[in-house]
Amino acid sequence: MQLQIDNLDGAGARDYTAAIDSARLPQVVRKLNQAAQMKVSLTATSPGFVAPASGARITLNKANGQFIFTGYLTAAPELDFVGWGERGAIYRYNLQAASDEVLLERKRLPQLAPFVERSAGSALRQLTEDLMPGVFDTSGVQDGDALAEYAPDPQKSWAQQATEIGIEGRASYRVMDGAMSFAPVGTASWALNETDVMFEPEGLKVQPSDGLINDVTVIGEVEPQDYVKDYFVGDGLTLKFYLSQTPFTKSSHTVFDEEYAGAALDATRWTVSDPSAAVSVSGGKLQMAGGTGADGGTTVEFVEKVEMGAAVVLQHGNVTFSAPSSAVLGGLYAGAVSIGGCLAGFEVTPNGTESNIQALVNGLAAGTPMTTTSGHQYVLSTRLYSEEIYRRQQTFHSSAHPAGSGRGGAEVAANVRVILEVHEIDPENPPTQVAPSTVLYDGVISGAPDFCTYALVNAANLQCAIAFTRFIEAPDTEVRSALPDQQYRTRLVGALSDGAECNIVSGPALDFFTAYVPAPNEAIEVRYRGQGRALARVTDPASMAAQAHGSDDGVRSALRHVKLPAARTAMDCENAALAVMDDAAGTAWTGEYAVWSDFLPGGAADIFPGDALQVSAGSRGAAFTAIAREVDVTVKELAAEHSRYTIRFADDAATPLGFEFEAAKIASLPDVTPQINTQVGSLFLDSLEAAEVTQVTSTTISVDAGTTAPSGGGFEVRWSDAGWGMENDRNLAGRFATEAFTIPRLSRTQTFYVRQYDGSVPPKYSRYSASLHVDYPLS
Repeated sequence: MQLQIDNLDGAGARDYTAAIDSARLPQVVRKLNQAAQMKVSLTATSPGFVAPASGARITLNKANGQFIFTGYLTAAPELDFVGWGERGAIYRYNLQAASDEVLLERKRLPQLAPFVERSAGSALRQLTEDLMPGVFDTSGVQDGDALAEYAPDPQKSWAQQATEIGIEGRASYRVMDGAMSFAPVGTASWALNETDVMFEPEGLKVQPSDGLINDVTVIGEVEPQDYVKDYFVGDGLTLKFYLSQTPFTKSSHTVFDEEYAGAALDATRWTVSDPSAAVSVSGGKLQMAGGTGADGGTTVEFVEKVEMGAAVVLQHGNVTFSAPSSAVLGGLYAGAVSIGGCLAGFEVTPNGTESNIQALVNGLAAGTPMTTTSGHQYVLSTRLYSEEIYRRQQTFHSSAHPAGSGRGGAEVAANVRVILEVHEIDPENPPTQVAPSTVLYDGVISGAPDFCTYALVNAANLQCAIAFTRFIEAPDTEVRSALPDQQYRTRLVGALSDGAECNIVSGPALDFFTAYVPAPNEAIEVRYRGQGRALARVTDPASMAAQAHGSDDGVRSALRHVKLPAARTAMDCENAALAVMDDAAGTAWTGEYAVWSDFLPGGAADIFPGDALQVSAGSRGAAFTAIAREVDVTVKELAAEHSRYTIRFADDAATPLGFEFEAAKIASLPDVTPQINTQVGSLFLDSLEAAEVTQVTSTTISVDAGTTAPSGGGFEVRWSDAGWGMENDRNLAGRFATEAFTIPRLSRTQTFYVRQYDGSVPPKYSRYSASLHVDYPLS
């Protein structure tokens, strides 16, 4: 073996093999999804010995070029006095090193937008490239499954985030000689069989334990639950209207606020196609001076996709036009950037010496265009309100459902309301700063894509300056109102300076700004999702029956509070519970195997954490597949290249690889109805997202459920969100077999809940309620 160290002093790598202390030969510790560590001691016996420096590059390899370790010294050598020699005192230099990715640990991650619709491997590559562009070879990073969302955190190290990505993808990474690999655990598999002639029986230790679980309760995050609609009526004076529930809010924060302060576009935020050199940054603005003249030729695209869920506000700029232009600004595209494929955006076309701004929806111009005025500024905003908060289920893995076939991960269909608005500002007229925006389009796009590409610019010939671009995940609340005998219009929620008319404040309450007080008899409708704890309980009756003996009913229960991957909804909790049960059907195995490097299982040249071991030891009743969690390599003979390996392994029943659990407790654990494992995914009917109040009188409330009644079933209405089922009538307002029905009105303020049910025995119900709240005068 050869030990080389480059002290980064310009002399290149030096061979330190002869200086290795024979009493302290190299020892390498490899752990799953952690940096490998190496310890080795040197003795300064030659006159030309150069003491290694902190940060020096160190490698340990065999004569055939196979690396055992590559990395960097993480500290200055620790010196031990060992005696006197002809030239004076002799010291032992104790070295500690970490593998190559330690370079990434020394860097602070920039502020990045959440990764959405990215694979686990893509997320890892992006984190690596953003920290140290071009330094590591990431060609060995496999994609793996798509992550529902991963939010990079500058307060965490690269290694912490790589570990999290590894858990969510049930994959492992390692870095050797500057090359990074990332693959599903078990990609490399080795047979550890006691009948092998090279098997070392004294080196194998296995420990079985009871890993059976057939009743799993999973606790997830706070989730969106009821589909709430609150109805109010204006009186010309009231500005504040109190909501019936606290709205669920996904995050409500600014994803980015780009003010173009540098000399070029931020490569961690934007990708640019600019063959005609029309794009530049100067004076704190994005400057556009032309284009290719072709659709999709000159583009400025956001590096991440936009999830079409919850509430999103995209402000595409203060745009100041300097000449007639032809472009699409702020476009959302289901696929490649093109006018025909634009789901929603602002189309700019020449109009004499000015330009027209018009809504572009599903590739076609919509509504009335607005003509620009020289010197005016135009704040273009797109507001999205989705029926669903999350547009992709979380994916959960087990040994039976590894990367590539995880549980969950399905796309979630939803309709999305799109509002395209323009706030025109005349710098010479200060009141225009808070003047209302002009709505160019307000409509619902049915079956909207789950994720879209966002292109700030798609320019054929664009002459303008863009002062800022902002991406906000807004309060997930949609407000609409209608004057008597008129159509409903969307009331813009947000800051007054952004042209909004109202905001959601603590209380919870809807608060209109004074300039936009609702008129007498103006009907107000507020739509949002309620909130509650995501929970699921899944059972396996067949397993219970098999385990039942005498007074033992066979139930083996467990409660898991899932930290990673995040169980964001009850459906996620159900899939997580199924994944837990996949690996909890019997015996759990842990163990270790100590063996010489010459006799590694399956004839392997080397073994790393994440490799699978097919353990077959009939004399010990052991036949299972485990994953190596830690591999310790201790060099015993340098010249002969003999090392002693200790491989510590476990199966997923002992330590799940696709989860991180936490011990946190919630204040009160609500009742949760158990589901049989074979029922998951088929137990609930669709929730009544489209249910609404159609008329309110002093004595009745008319309701449209938004869909026809299920065969043999109907719509159950209750005064509180509890007691669902045919056998409970304590809070029942009625059951109806028609889409439209009427319930009695009992007070000025009244809330009721609706779910649909079918003719099954017992009947299936909606998972969540439609909550309808009316606050109207009785007269």
